[in-house]
Amino acid sequence: MDDLLQKMTRRVLHHSGGQLTETPIPRLAIGAFRQPEPTITAVAAGVCLVLQGAKQMLVGGKMLRYSAGGCYASLIELPTTCCVFEMAGDQPYVGTGLTLDHALFASLIAEMPAPPPEQPVMGFHIGPVSRAVLEAWDHLLALLDTPEDIPLLAASRERELMYRLLQSPHGPLLRQITRDEGRLAQVRRAIDWMRQHFEEPVAIETVAGIAGMSVSSFNRHFRAATETSPLQYLKTLRLQAARRLLAAGTDATRTAYAVGYESPSQFSREYGRLFGRPPKQDASRLRENISDISSIVV
Repeated sequence: MDDLLQKMTRRVLHHSGGQLTETPIPRLAIGAFRQPEPTITAVAAGVCLVLQGAKQMLVGGKMLRYSAGGCYASLIELPTTCCVFEMAGDQPYVGTGLTLDHALFASLIAEMPAPPPEQPVMGFHIGPVSRAVLEAWDHLLALLDTPEDIPLLAASRERELMYRLLQSPHGPLLRQITRDEGRLAQVRRAIDWMRQHFEEPVAIETVAGIAGMSVSSFNRHFRAATETSPLQYLKTLRLQAARRLLAAGTDATRTAYAVGYESPSQFSREYGRLFGRPPKQDASRLRENISDISSIVV
């Protein structure tokens, strides 16, 4: 499959301009990174394929790594605490990603034969892809060469790609996108609520109730889905929101209160532990490199 990966890499490099790019194709992003320095960012829900190089993500206390031909799929946004793009020698990291269309998955799953009973899965999955998946993804990327065809052909080619992914080892995870019941769906409901209310005082009993679980069951299933605890997830949400405010010029004290901290000193300590620098020092660096805090799916 190296030949196909190389062709896709050349296509992405031609159209990305050597940076993260949202393409004219709906939900499709491409990117190339030449600086392997660690970044701290949220990894969006979606499907990401590495075409060249490798990527490492620290989720909770677990380091995830996948390289060329490897694919990451997630139904939840993971607030990673470190992301490293590895170059291939002197060649850049190159990747492409697609955010998920729930309606498309629902229509596809309804038309496909029912799969055998599946064991519950985590909220994300990493593994190599088949040539069939690569070919379908390349068909979608090829529309970048003929943008006049995008309105007519993008939907059918995205559907082809999603069909191939549902047939792959990522299928058991992706099939859960349309389910309203089950442990992962309950965790997703809680995460959606946390993302909308992270700056408010939050009791774990409240979030567990939103998920429809006891506190002990919620903690267990949340960690199984995300590799982190609910409280650590919430703290990371707050600190990443704080980082965006600091980069935009808000002072540290106002930022602390804005994201839900009652003590600026506690905020400063926890911020420094997560990002490696105190808020004011980190803010100066961020203003020079705002891309460090973007949400990515490549």
